[in-house]
Amino acid sequence: MAEKSISEEKMNRMRELVVTLNEASRAYYQESREIMTNQQYDELYDELSALEKETGTVMASSPTVNVGYEVLSDLTKEAHPEKMLSLDKTKDPDQLIFWLGNQKGVLSWKLDGLTIVLTYRGGKLYKAVTRGNGLVGEVVTNNAKTFINLPLSIDFKGELVLRGEAVISYDDFEKINRNISDESSKYKNPRNLCSGSVRQLNNRITAQRRVRFYAFSLVLAEGESFAARTEQLRWLEDRGFQVVEYRHVGAEDIKRKLLSFEKAIDKNPIPSDGLVLAYDDIEYGRSLGVTSKFPRDSIAFKWKDELKDTVLKEIEWSASRTGLINPIAVFDPVELEGTTVSRASVHNVSVMRELQLGIGDRISVYKANMIIPQIRENFTKSDDIEIPEICPVCGSRTFIDNENGVETLVCPNPDCQAKQIKSFTLFVSRDAMNIEGLSEMSLEKLIARGLIKEPADLFDVEKFRDEFVNMEGFGKKSFENLKKSVEKAKNTTPDRLLYSLGIPGIGKANARLIAKHCRNKWSKIQSLEFDELTAIDGIGDVMAESFIRYFADEKNMKNISDILAAVNLDESEDEGSDILSGLTFVITGSLKNFENREALKAEIEKAGGKVAGSVSSKTDYLINNDTLSGSSKNKKAKELGISIIDETAIIDWLENGAPGIKKG
Repeated sequence: MAEKSISEEKMNRMRELVVTLNEASRAYYQESREIMTNQQYDELYDELSALEKETGTVMASSPTVNVGYEVLSDLTKEAHPEKMLSLDKTKDPDQLIFWLGNQKGVLSWKLDGLTIVLTYRGGKLYKAVTRGNGLVGEVVTNNAKTFINLPLSIDFKGELVLRGEAVISYDDFEKINRNISDESSKYKNPRNLCSGSVRQLNNRITAQRRVRFYAFSLVLAEGESFAARTEQLRWLEDRGFQVVEYRHVGAEDIKRKLLSFEKAIDKNPIPSDGLVLAYDDIEYGRSLGVTSKFPRDSIAFKWKDELKDTVLKEIEWSASRTGLINPIAVFDPVELEGTTVSRASVHNVSVMRELQLGIGDRISVYKANMIIPQIRENFTKSDDIEIPEICPVCGSRTFIDNENGVETLVCPNPDCQAKQIKSFTLFVSRDAMNIEGLSEMSLEKLIARGLIKEPADLFDVEKFRDEFVNMEGFGKKSFENLKKSVEKAKNTTPDRLLYSLGIPGIGKANARLIAKHCRNKWSKIQSLEFDELTAIDGIGDVMAESFIRYFADEKNMKNISDILAAVNLDESEDEGSDILSGLTFVITGSLKNFENREALKAEIEKAGGKVAGSVSSKTDYLINNDTLSGSSKNKKAKELGISIIDETAIIDWLENGAPGIKKG
């Protein structure tokens, strides 16, 4: 009876672990959220593996035998010719030495993206399929054709099959998060962004994401034979493929080359989550066969986390644009992996409670994948953290949401400043108040900590100097640069201020039109009536209603009043002429005398003209230096009888006041 009880207990624990681990994987890979730390996942995974070995039982849904994400999209599905396996892993360099034995190996980055299988036929890219669940993948051929470094044609006519990793660099990830539309905010790391980008139904979106491909394995090269992996990689390089960075190793120099990779982590522009060691001798590796999940010719290596003990000083509650209020652990600074660390995300209320955190607790911290600070263990477990009942940003009552057993703290206020990050981003943008040095991510941090609650707070940076310079990612130099930018931005104009408010429908051009109509007098601008607005060329009923509604709101007027008290508003009339008044232009093609289309557009609008994005019956002139081109815009203009002029013509009009001949 006792043995049966123990067995049942172990089986129940295995079932529990399977459910927990699968939920964590689904949350991370499909929903871009974390319900546990990497360390916690690895510990639970190792516990499950040990129980499976002990009991001899492996459930069909176990993450130890199932790999990759579920196939959920509307992309075409395709079964792989053979199951794509994941890799066994270790954190022990000595185990790598034992595993390699007297063989030679290939040590390379384990890139953190989306595995893709490519097939070329007749020298052309024929097919691209994701790894999927290891058995069935998704066909993403059209999307792969937009990868910025992938050859579409190669100097090899036989059938070629290779595997590699689709990735997005850290630089591109940060640029996308700063500049793309609201969709960018859904991605928390390059891996999730890459997965979402590669699996798009519209490959135009994929193209915008600057996805790269790095080959790491040659499956088939028809008519070619290779004895070594290094030969395969060099052969792929000769065909125009970028391959994963690799080094030839033996047991005698593994540790030295592990160290060289470790030193390069911070400089590596491509996300990685460890290394891969494979036998260089292809035939030897094949002879070893596979297990139910792992090939025996390769093994993954993850660096053993450097642990440091420290003392928890406080828990900060950081409000986000999604309404979640996340706990941040602040502790006595420690040196980890060459940098000073004093903060770590605790992810959510469930993780905080599991760790049983309390002020003054002795904790151990590490960097997950040598990058992201995490709490590994709490030694004293005071468990006395009070969960805030009000939002630290807006003061609204909070509540704890429980979804699938994961507790998160939520601010329900739709007007919480933390949720208005896009409006703050517009306010500081180049064409608005032009406050340099404040990215969307920077603003989010300042708002989350309650340092800015309304736009006018950005003009009084001295009040949060200390907090700013001590925030991770900032410093004294960053603050001084910001201070200079703020002082410069205080000198502004009515049209910039109007645009910065983010009134629906009132873009840069309309803001200029309204300011010009009011002779640049702010008091006139904010007191405009509906009929006056609609009388302005280009302002319709919907825009006018939105404008009136905005200035009728007491909170908005309070914000404007505070801004006006902080800035120097130049209300002198614009000296621009009306030479192009009543004319609508469309700009296409490359420019020679203007930095970009925006610069030409600004000059046209300054002279009273309008610039549209597409040719229509309302267009007066199409500006194209190639007046004889067969472009769609040129064709449309000719069909409608619209004059096509080049850059020199518009420059002449702007300088000499001769608008030329209108369409016809």
